[in-house]
Amino acid sequence: MKDIYTFPAIFNYADDGISIKFPDLPGCLSCADNNDEAVYMATDALSFRLFSDEQDNTPIPEPSDVLEIKKQLKSNQIVSLIRISMPAVRAKFNDKAMSKTVTVPAWLLHEGKEADINFSQTLQDALMQKLGITREIKRRKYKSKQYA
Repeated sequence: MKDIYTFPAIFNYADDGISIKFPDLPGCLSCADNNDEAVYMATDALSFRLFSDEQDNTPIPEPSDVLEIKKQLKSNQIVSLIRISMPAVRAKFNDKAMSKTVTVPAWLLHEGKEADINFSQTLQDALMQKLGITREIKRRKYKSKQYA
């Protein structure tokens, strides 16, 4: 496992937007409406693909030579290098909240709601205490990303 990967992405420009593919990673595709969004979406797709490959122990290929790719491009295509820092990607995906169904007695559910208890947070705190985990958890609110 490496900490930094840089892969070439081909941006294909058409009237209806930009399609993105990674020639070294079949099936790693995305699309966008403008250049800023295309770079963001390419980074997102590559991050997810590399993380998934690491988790599945799938070998990650060496990236192709950009100059060789450039020779094969059509007039409506460009090649762009997309660089990924895997420590940040791993932290993002490993810290992702996962849903878990739990069962509690109806009376306890009612009492918790009346007391305005955050059940998810309470379960996290209890599990960490039970497992002897003392690390601080980042508490953050979801923010939507907008593109110009």
